[in-house]
Amino acid sequence: MKTVLFATAFAAVFGLAAPLTAAAQDGPATSTPIEASDAGQDDDGLSVTVTDTSDWENLGIAIPAFATNQEVSTAAGPGNTTALGNAIADVIYNDLRFNGLFEPTGPAGLPRPTYPQITAPSWPTWQGRDAEMLVQGYVRAGGDGRLTVGCYLYDVALQNELVREGWVVEPGDWRRAAHKCADLVYSRLSGESPFFDSKIAYIAETGPKDNRVKRLAIMDSDGANHRFITSGSTTALTPRYSPDYRQIVYLSYKDGNPRIYIYDIGSGKQTLVAETGNPTFAPRWSPDGRTILFSMAVNGNTDIYSVPASGGSWTRLTDAPGIDVGGSYSPDGRQIVFESDRSGSQQVYVMDADGSDQRRITFFGGRAATPEWSPRGDQIAFTHIVGNFRIAVMSPQGRGLRYLTDSWQDEAPTWAPNGRIIQYFRTARGSGEAALWQVDLTGRNERRLPTPVGASDPAWGPVLP
Repeated sequence: MKTVLFATAFAAVFGLAAPLTAAAQDGPATSTPIEASDAGQDDDGLSVTVTDTSDWENLGIAIPAFATNQEVSTAAGPGNTTALGNAIADVIYNDLRFNGLFEPTGPAGLPRPTYPQITAPSWPTWQGRDAEMLVQGYVRAGGDGRLTVGCYLYDVALQNELVREGWVVEPGDWRRAAHKCADLVYSRLSGESPFFDSKIAYIAETGPKDNRVKRLAIMDSDGANHRFITSGSTTALTPRYSPDYRQIVYLSYKDGNPRIYIYDIGSGKQTLVAETGNPTFAPRWSPDGRTILFSMAVNGNTDIYSVPASGGSWTRLTDAPGIDVGGSYSPDGRQIVFESDRSGSQQVYVMDADGSDQRRITFFGGRAATPEWSPRGDQIAFTHIVGNFRIAVMSPQGRGLRYLTDSWQDEAPTWAPNGRIIQYFRTARGSGEAALWQVDLTGRNERRLPTPVGASDPAWGPVLP
């Protein structure tokens, strides 16, 4: 998406006042400058993560339809600027109500502000509806066909503007503008990093249980803009986005021969990284995008290897008897978490990125599989198998085990870019149908993500550039 940024989230998060630039002065008259956020930093300059949600989890947020200065037809899906203003507000509403922190009211139950009211809200209207926060905005069509979308967050009780931001987008990218507005509100109110403007890759499954067709597919974080990437003529498995979002690594099986491919999202070009000739599993990127981990079985022993993302020679990282599978880097790239049955049961281990200092970190009953490090670095999500398959989290030291789900078969967790939401796939008992689900770190807010067909092996990508 090509955007023209006319107010910065950086200013909101780090306390810099920033009015709209000249590009926005054609819109509603400017009001007070953007206020500084109360999101803090520690002495090392790292963002402080807010973990206590009690102050805002029941925060009343009103999100009326976005206004427009003139109703005109657009190339965007909703058809005209009036309909588009309602659709944008609806996307923002759904983003905020499904993340487990807020209880917003959407455009369907609210009066629509006029265009001048975007920067001069009708405070009595919103006070009478017990709204504590107000998200307003506008959409305007330009002569070149592009859209200008403005987003404003107000504190109703204080009658004060908290933050504003806007984007100039192509008509096909209107949903991205809505996600960015939701990200702005989420970050300003929670103090946490955004994640709505991101993509999800997964394996689309069709056909009978004993003969599934598995294709690589991608979609927006809310399930919109879905498209298939591979045809299904060969089985695709375990996709993962590159750290810069530009590529997807995945495993492909043709005639029983596994190959690791990188798919370039912009060009559609596929590049062969490794053809092992042996059973191969779970390719994963390093945080710098230069290396790919994978597991390979040779003569009954499965170990973890690394290979340059550009292809080349493999480096063997584990050599213990048994099955070593998986591999997920810590955010700083210094460590790798993986699963191994070298102790007799399937448990979680950690090693340095070069394969040294391999050590077991879990000692609880049952089996542990598919570990993945949080983008924050503070937790590891994994599949805990004790009868049922459940999604669980723990510290990088293997302590503080907590279950987030309790179903028959939930597995393969993948983290949202901000490390607060986990996505996984759930297999239905009997039918074997798989679907994508999300749960927040409280374990209380769980929802199924819409997909046109069965879905497994999800991979949440980074926030889009």
